[in-house]
Amino acid sequence: MRRKKYVPDIVQLGALFESNYRRIMKLLHLVGEDDELNILLYNGAHYIGTVNAKNIESSKYTDTILLQQTSTAGQWLNNPVLTVRMYHDAGVAEVISSRGHRPLEGRNDYPNKFMHHPDEKVQLNRFLAEWLGFCLRFGICDTHPFSPDKL
Repeated sequence: MRRKKYVPDIVQLGALFESNYRRIMKLLHLVGEDDELNILLYNGAHYIGTVNAKNIESSKYTDTILLQQTSTAGQWLNNPVLTVRMYHDAGVAEVISSRGHRPLEGRNDYPNKFMHHPDEKVQLNRFLAEWLGFCLRFGICDTHPFSPDKL
């Protein structure tokens, strides 16, 4: 029996991109000169790590942000590293790569050379939404840099 091809839900994906854009803008609302922001994460009074947001590429209508987390658990834990492209004219943000690997495809054949899931891009963007939500809920900004002047 042939497996049915994965077809992404464009409406759902667009809504996810829009909500991720809003979450990132909430985190980056502080205006400053630098292109880097550190968010300290706490679970109650217990420090659990830092999320670093760094603007690695900027143009008139887009920014490319590198988001990476370091945790107090040590290197044995796979800390998230996502590259996110923000499209200010459209008000959307999408994960374009994970852990510095090649750009993500909207749909992957399965099995494939890199063993990505058919919906890898959707899964990473959902993870980004949860991760940003956690940062907004439990994070404390330790600097006031970053300047999204495209708005």
